[in-house]
Amino acid sequence: MKTICKACFLAAGILPFGHSVTAQETEINDMTTPLHLLQPEYKVPYGDLTAEQVKTDIDRVFTYIEQHTPVRVLDADGKEVTDYRHIPHSATLDRGAFRIGSYEWGVTYQALLDAAEVTGDTRYKDYVIRRFKFLAEVAPGFRKLYEQYKDTDAQMEQILHPKALDDAGAMCCAMMKARIADPSLPLSDLIENYFAFIDHGQYRLPDGTFARHRPQHNTIWLDDMFMGVPSLAYRGIYKKEESTRYFNEAAKVGRQFIDRMFVPEKGLYRHGYVEGLVQQPTFHWARANGWAILTNCELLDALPEDHPDRPFLLEQLRRHIKGLAAYQSSEGFWHQLVDRSDSYLETSATAIYVYCIAHAINKGWIEGITYGPVAQLGWHAVSTQIKEGGQVDGICVGTGMGFDPAFYYYRPANYQAAHGYGPVIWAGAEMIRLLGHWYPRTNDSGLHYYKVKQTNPSPLFYLTEDGQGEAVE
Repeated sequence: MKTICKACFLAAGILPFGHSVTAQETEINDMTTPLHLLQPEYKVPYGDLTAEQVKTDIDRVFTYIEQHTPVRVLDADGKEVTDYRHIPHSATLDRGAFRIGSYEWGVTYQALLDAAEVTGDTRYKDYVIRRFKFLAEVAPGFRKLYEQYKDTDAQMEQILHPKALDDAGAMCCAMMKARIADPSLPLSDLIENYFAFIDHGQYRLPDGTFARHRPQHNTIWLDDMFMGVPSLAYRGIYKKEESTRYFNEAAKVGRQFIDRMFVPEKGLYRHGYVEGLVQQPTFHWARANGWAILTNCELLDALPEDHPDRPFLLEQLRRHIKGLAAYQSSEGFWHQLVDRSDSYLETSATAIYVYCIAHAINKGWIEGITYGPVAQLGWHAVSTQIKEGGQVDGICVGTGMGFDPAFYYYRPANYQAAHGYGPVIWAGAEMIRLLGHWYPRTNDSGLHYYKVKQTNPSPLFYLTEDGQGEAVE
């Protein structure tokens, strides 16, 4: 953050803070003092940001999750099992701080694969591949135990016998992405097991929209838009011979979520929808809006350029980003209920929005001059929640669907909630990519994004028609 030195203030006729005016001194007013040079008291960092700073933040988070997500099988006495062909009954996966087969970690795996691509840091990808290979190696042994005893380790139960999209969607998508990049990975059985549930096991409405019977019959959760639709889309890349079917189904189901749950006058999504209700419960929960915008980005990434639904999805993304940007707080965060500024500031949703807005700029879907500062302010906010030890604070815990505001206002927030770690890494990776193509600069005290690198120190800077920069004295 740039500050103005005391000498500069004196030279400009500005008195230092706390300095009283004597009879011989000039009173501070608009005639005697360039008041625009006074230093604002920002609550989060503002202005300068480098890729190196972002990478340092990502590394702190990565170090924390690496240390707290072991990959071992332990017997009932806590001794490590190394022969996965003969896993004893009552054996469990070693319990770290986070479940390595949960949907939250499915997001984290995808984020780390992207971070490895952006930064060239192979530790991120190695983390993912080691855990995927481990799960593939131990799955047959745990499956045999289940067949024999009808029970098994809870983490493996979630993997072997998914019972909800939460169990299958994000993990399936992460594994498909990893195997698309490296077909030698032994993930086929796990992928097919996950996808069978997504395709045929999850309850759907007659039109194919993913739905649940909680808290009401035929309830649609915006969360399931992300838990199911991206896997359908990436299935089209994973199974090229069936790509048309899966691309079309992903776009169709995605549009059906949008049609029911997007509220155009606010530019936001409602969290839940109950089929058949005339008056829908409409609460714009932040992380659910995150799942929706992330789904839209994933669809646009996966669908072919000539797919007939792309224009609609692209315009829908722009409408949503415009709506979200209007509700960003002065601290850079978004609120737990996006449109209610007296609800608390939440980290995981803010990180998802930062990723998606930066990603949309990098893809050319929205204008960086308009939205680059929005993404960067959001990242500055997120960075303040990364503790020295790499924990991420201010994450809303798992949240069902509510029919009253108090439910959302008082959901606990805690660094132990797994939902924020993948989004923070993904947001950081995309900000590094953004900073590789755009050049943020504080101009006349405000943060501005420029497409070309600026070396002239002039306070005025414009882009000419040929895309080059022009400084004006």
